[in-house]
Amino acid sequence: MAELYLIEFKGYRRGFFYNTYYHDLGESDYVLVEVERGEDIGYVKRKVEADLDFSDRERPGSILRKANDEDTFHLEELHRQEEESKIEVIKMIAKHHLPMKVVDIDCQFDGNKMTVYFTADHRVDFRELVKELAGRYRTRIELRQIGVRDEARRIGGFGICGRPQCCSNFLTSFEPISTQHAREQDLPLNPSKISGNCGRLLCCLRYEAEMYIKVKSQFPHPGSRVKTKNGDGVIVRIDVFNEEALIRDEENVIFRSNQKDLLEVISDYRNGPVNHRDETSIDSNEEEELKKLDNDDVAE
Repeated sequence: MAELYLIEFKGYRRGFFYNTYYHDLGESDYVLVEVERGEDIGYVKRKVEADLDFSDRERPGSILRKANDEDTFHLEELHRQEEESKIEVIKMIAKHHLPMKVVDIDCQFDGNKMTVYFTADHRVDFRELVKELAGRYRTRIELRQIGVRDEARRIGGFGICGRPQCCSNFLTSFEPISTQHAREQDLPLNPSKISGNCGRLLCCLRYEAEMYIKVKSQFPHPGSRVKTKNGDGVIVRIDVFNEEALIRDEENVIFRSNQKDLLEVISDYRNGPVNHRDETSIDSNEEEELKKLDNDDVAE
């Protein structure tokens, strides 16, 4: 069977294609591929070594050929046309008084299709706009409403970590995220610190959440008084990565104990003051922002 490749297109859109004609391909090579209504151009992201099951999704098309100098020149011209078209489309939207924001325009390499990506708070009746666009550009027009996470993916950028956005780099889908993921990891509940460029909760809040939950479940909650092989004290916090509890004894000395060293829970934190992260420092405005972050993620 022909080799399978992951091809990436403009806006970090990706798809699988077979190297049906056995071209000599390397990563970052631009290639012409077979799509539903003609040909499009993208570059080789990677060769797929694993066996994938396409029974529940569209079977991959074929890689037709490697792009030549003429193709890459045409691609550059196409990108310039897309920027010009974006300005025109924005003017048309304003003329029709439609509550929508154009994010990007993607023209198929062979000119058989133009896709307009946009965001809007609600569904938009754009039938008249499509007619005008079809008459202006003489091609098949598709208007695709996307969410703010997809908008950030198409635009690209860097996260607060200084690295490229996860959504523009390796994420293939968006999973539900809530502020509870931040709470489980004892992160500061500052909306500006746990939100991405899209204004939604950071995708990376999910990455280590399950590990935190698993490790913390092995220990009493912070604030509990415990007896250990190393002495008695109150659990200050859980060091998740070392799988140890940090415990403060009566002389205010902090020592570490793993799960095997714990002998007995003298008193549960719920029967006394809690010594772990204080959420009372969150003001009412921040609390409202946190609720909005949760609600927005569910709504999208």
